[in-house]
Amino acid sequence: MTRLRSVPRDLYAAAAAVLLVAAAILVGRHVYTYDDLIVGWPPLLGRWDPHLGPGTPAAVLVAAATAAYGPAVAARLPWRALLPAAWGAAMAWTWSLALIDGWERGVAGRLTTGQEYLTVIDRWRAIPATLRDFNGHILLHSPDNWPAHVAGHPPGATLTYVLLDRIGLGGGGWAGVWTITVGATGCVAVLVAVRALCGERLARRAAPFLVLAPAAVWMGTSADGYFAAVAAWAVALLALTVTGRSLWWTAGAGLLFGLTCYLSYGLTLFAVIGAAVLLLGRRGVRERPVMFVPLLAGTAVVPVAFTVIGFDWWEAYHLLVERYYEGAAGVRPYAYWVWANLACTVLITGLATVAGLRRAGVVLIRRRGDGDAQTEDLRLAFLVAAALLALLIADLSGMSKAETERIWLPFALWLLPAGAFLPRPRAWLAAQAVLALLVNHLVATGW
Repeated sequence: MTRLRSVPRDLYAAAAAVLLVAAAILVGRHVYTYDDLIVGWPPLLGRWDPHLGPGTPAAVLVAAATAAYGPAVAARLPWRALLPAAWGAAMAWTWSLALIDGWERGVAGRLTTGQEYLTVIDRWRAIPATLRDFNGHILLHSPDNWPAHVAGHPPGATLTYVLLDRIGLGGGGWAGVWTITVGATGCVAVLVAVRALCGERLARRAAPFLVLAPAAVWMGTSADGYFAAVAAWAVALLALTVTGRSLWWTAGAGLLFGLTCYLSYGLTLFAVIGAAVLLLGRRGVRERPVMFVPLLAGTAVVPVAFTVIGFDWWEAYHLLVERYYEGAAGVRPYAYWVWANLACTVLITGLATVAGLRRAGVVLIRRRGDGDAQTEDLRLAFLVAAALLALLIADLSGMSKAETERIWLPFALWLLPAGAFLPRPRAWLAAQAVLALLVNHLVATGW
């Protein structure tokens, strides 16, 4: 009865989220101008463009099948089979949404536009020399300044696509395939971490929500989807270590944390989620404090390698801040984006996540840990709360004014498991699918 009485409160939370999005749209369109916000369809970067595409039938089919059968399949499938099944379903959902815009506009052309990574591939003929000279092209007034996304990220992001080109997988098509394929593994990483930290029951309940995420609209094919997967696997390997697995996982976690910081400056905030994992696994940490040796050693590998070659991360970050305020950030009003960014978060995580976060908050407030099931709920609530805290810090910093529908994909992945708290998952999954389908069919998104 308690769970049923909570359902209206879930709906109230969802209604409040709808009002937040509506307010962001109305204020963005009628109070501010394009010159103020520099986005075509506030709060999203895009334009109003109702359309169908070759991916439409597949997207509807994947959505219907996952909403109808996902919870039952996730509950019954053997765990080792569930992980590849979740990856495959996440790829099917992301691919079908991307192909609503067609192959060229939806996949192959996404990373080849003027501000994207593939436009500078030819400038990386000598990788060490380019890394040493990278900071000299960040500012807008610098000679041959980098395009916005190249300048706005550490060189590990661009270097990924340079290396793909070097091994014969050049061009926007292969870049899109890589980004979607790797990005879709992020849901598997989150499942691995949730099972290790919070138990298999909640991981199975979370699986359909991770698969059918509205975030998939931007996972295909924003490079931030790839960043999200790398960060997610860093957390997953750390979770495996603190819950008693091999110390080798710790070195892997450190290596990926280091790489994450060289893919996106803002993902240093994943330290908040990493700290939450250490707190949840504090018993394992106390029993094996030696784990910090491979963790720190692994974390140092990527930063040391880039530093030895000649790239200065701290200098680059400060130059980026200067460029950021030379450009759109100097115009976009903080007073709007500090709350409109949260409306973007609703659009990438969905109403089910909002309702799930409400329930997670209730769990944390009550803090009842009597019995295994209740302890697992408390642990999951703590984990998603850590992700929400990291996102709120990013929001208040003012370093993400707009475009957070892609920038915050790494954090969004860790909010989605809150759906595990919801009763009647099929109805909530249907709501997630409808939101994604509406956005993808009505708005021509920037990614």
